[in-house]
Amino acid sequence: MTISTALEPNPTISDPRLLPAAVAAYLGRYRGQSRMHTDSDLKVFLRWSADQPLDSFAATRVDVERYVRRLQDVRCYQPSTVSRRLSVVIGFYRVCVIDQILAHSPADYVRRPPVPPESPTLGLSHLQFEAMITAARLSANSNDFALVAMLGLLGLRIFGACGTNIADLGEEHGHRVLRVRGKCGKAVLVPRPPAVARAIDRAVNERDDGPILRNAHSARMDRHAATRRLKHLAETAELRIPKMHPHMQRHTFVTTMLDAGVSLRDAQIAARHADPRTTIRYDRARKNLDRHPNYILAAFMASGT
Repeated sequence: MTISTALEPNPTISDPRLLPAAVAAYLGRYRGQSRMHTDSDLKVFLRWSADQPLDSFAATRVDVERYVRRLQDVRCYQPSTVSRRLSVVIGFYRVCVIDQILAHSPADYVRRPPVPPESPTLGLSHLQFEAMITAARLSANSNDFALVAMLGLLGLRIFGACGTNIADLGEEHGHRVLRVRGKCGKAVLVPRPPAVARAIDRAVNERDDGPILRNAHSARMDRHAATRRLKHLAETAELRIPKMHPHMQRHTFVTTMLDAGVSLRDAQIAARHADPRTTIRYDRARKNLDRHPNYILAAFMASGT
C-alpha cells in the first residue's frame, strides 16, 4: 500500500494530486528495502500532519519540531529511530525544494536528537550463540537451522534472508555462494561456509524453486514468523533474553567476528556497512579488555622486553 492510497487528501491543499506526486518523486530515489522503509517512515509523518490537521506544504520548523517531540516524549522511540525518521522528513522537504514545490524546507534547521555512539541492541555472547545454533540444529523444523545460520553466520538482514530463493544458490570460483539483495536492491555474492551450506540444504530439501525459508504453511517466511521462531529457539536453549529479535543475530555476527580476530575493515565488508562507525556500534564486546591492542603490541615487542 502506498502513501497516496493510505492517506485521505488534505482539504487545505489546493491540488490534491500535489502531495502524492511529491511523495512519488521522493521515493523514486530509492529502491528495494530502502524504498519500503522510507515509505513507511514518511507515512508516519504525513499521517501525523493530517491528524493535526496540518497542510504538509505549509509546515514550519516549529511543526517539525513538534513531530520530533512526539516521537521522543509520546512514542518514546530510541534516539536512532527518531533521527532516522527525521532524516526522511528532511529528505522529503529537500526534494520538494529541488522540484520547486516549496521555496524553502521547514526541516532545515530542526535539531537532530543526539544518537549515542553505542547501540542499545546487544548481540548474544559466544556461549549464548553456541546454544542458539545447537537448538536450531536439533530442531524438528528444518528452517530453524538455516534461519540462525543465515542471520548469525552470514550476517544477513532479516529482509535479505527471508527474500532469498533457491535460484539464488550457486557457485563462484569454487565457492558455494548465495546471492543476497541488500539495501537499495544491490545484489552481492556471499560465500556459504560448510555449516551454513548444510543448514540451507536441509531447508531446501531437494526443492528446485521457491523461497529458501518457509513458514508453517510452506509459504515464504516473513520477519514476523522469523521472530517467532527465534523466540522459540531462545526458550529451547534456555537463554534469558528479554526481547529476542532478528537484528540481534546481526549484532552477534559482528561481535563474534571481531572476537575471532577479524579486522574491523574485514568485518565492515562482511557486514556490508558503508561506514566503519556503524560496525563499531554493532560490536557488543567493544569494551572487552581481552582483545585490547596493548596485548598485541606487547606480544610483538616481547623479544625486546
